[in-house]
Amino acid sequence: MNILDVKSICFRYNRGPYVLKNISFSVKEGEIIVLLGPSGYGKSTLAQLISGFLKPTEGEILFEGKPLPKSGFCPIQLIYQHPEQAVNPRWKMKDILYEPGIPEEDVLKEIGIQEKWYDRWPNELSGGELQRFCVARALRKNTRLLICDEMTTMLDALNQAHIWNYVLKYAKQNNITLIAITHNKYLAEKIANRIIKLPDLNHIDVDTSDI
Repeated sequence: MNILDVKSICFRYNRGPYVLKNISFSVKEGEIIVLLGPSGYGKSTLAQLISGFLKPTEGEILFEGKPLPKSGFCPIQLIYQHPEQAVNPRWKMKDILYEPGIPEEDVLKEIGIQEKWYDRWPNELSGGELQRFCVARALRKNTRLLICDEMTTMLDALNQAHIWNYVLKYAKQNNITLIAITHNKYLAEKIANRIIKLPDLNHIDVDTSDI
């Protein structure tokens, strides 16, 4: 069964050039998919389209054969590449973390969330600390599809490996389908059931010399 169908998606900002053009692919339930590609191929834009933060200029995206629900908890959770763009600067970190519900204690422990951060504002934390909050916020039992857009780039290599291992374990235990977006070929080959190279799908004029 396909949990996600991306059908002939095109996207551009206002009347600018197309960022994505004629993108089509499907994801089966339980798969770990990696979308691999260099900068300029719209990886983060595609993540926001799939998770409902942006609307396609053309085409459609279906979750379990239907459009995403417009209210309630979204079954597709996106972990942004830039965590400072994913949090409300007027909320304290505990409010951000607890907004979708009470997080699991094991998640907080494994992701490395410290209680002393709860009463701080987002601008009082480092990028790596914010990334930890964004990961913990997305790991919920009712998440069905998790999109990880370069989710650990602000952490050191040891913490990156630990968090990736835990996220993969959590996804398997809770039957969460996973899409990882990266330009890291080593990571892609290590975790993926299937690798989709975005330059093979996205028919725009971008240099592909590093693919």
